[in-house]
Amino acid sequence: MNPALLQSLITYAAATLIAAGLGGAVLISVLEARGGSKMRARLYGEAKEDAAAAGPAPVLEVLRRLGDRIALRDPTQVSVIRAKLIQAGFMSREAVPLYLGARIVGLAVVVVAGLLMAPWLLSGSRGMTPVLVVGGLSLVAMLGPDRVINARRVKRETEYRDGFPDFLDLLVASVEAGLSLDAGVSRVSEELARRYPNLAEQLQLLNREMRAGRSRKEAWLSLADRLGIEEARSLATMLRQAEEMGTSLGDTLAVFAEDMRTKRMLKAEEKAAALPAKLTLPLILFIFPCLLGVLVLPAAIRLSQNLSAGG
Repeated sequence: MNPALLQSLITYAAATLIAAGLGGAVLISVLEARGGSKMRARLYGEAKEDAAAAGPAPVLEVLRRLGDRIALRDPTQVSVIRAKLIQAGFMSREAVPLYLGARIVGLAVVVVAGLLMAPWLLSGSRGMTPVLVVGGLSLVAMLGPDRVINARRVKRETEYRDGFPDFLDLLVASVEAGLSLDAGVSRVSEELARRYPNLAEQLQLLNREMRAGRSRKEAWLSLADRLGIEEARSLATMLRQAEEMGTSLGDTLAVFAEDMRTKRMLKAEEKAAALPAKLTLPLILFIFPCLLGVLVLPAAIRLSQNLSAGG
């Protein structure tokens, strides 16, 4: 068969598949917009209707509807994904549908890009460039959303872990000054708002939960789940045991804060001890060649001049 004819047939087939895919996506969006789902109405209630009445962005609306369909088909993963998104700072009720919808759209973009580049892939006239482009898009679509979420989680967990000893020190000072635990948390959250804004936001949410009537044990456990660090879980367990046993809250917090300060110092000493080993590779690759050049190059120049003069 003529190669030009084969390439034209592949191009037409790819265009037909793309048109069919886009038409199906538009049809599904129209049906979803007209029909709606009773299960989604029970899940999101009136808040979702108010958001729809306010007129959300069309792109976000499409992503949310696609994510809703996936969430309803696999509800066992929704709680796990929601926990990860909350730890990454996405507290909205619609974060899970938007996340799932973004992943589906990313995969669809990769498929469309692969179909568009099929003629170049088969012709081989452009070398490996289309293959690399499609491979890069595939990696971004499959790993991009998870990488973004994990990066945000790590960043926030680092802030939580750095600010938790300071939070405990201020909380101990507030409790020993005569404030209750709830009032102390409210005061400390105001003090930490500049240095650790995300931690202060979580503490303010903890205060609002307890003011709304949630028990202290459940509120602190919820805080530990949102922060995702072991120190918060240990503090929640310690407060629950102190409340059940009737021990002094100030003394318990003071002991726990001292333990946190000790752990921070040990971690700093561990990093300092590991610094020489980490500096070995940069010293060998960057500093040692420069030092060797500075020491040897003048002698080499002088030797070459003497040899030239002697000759």
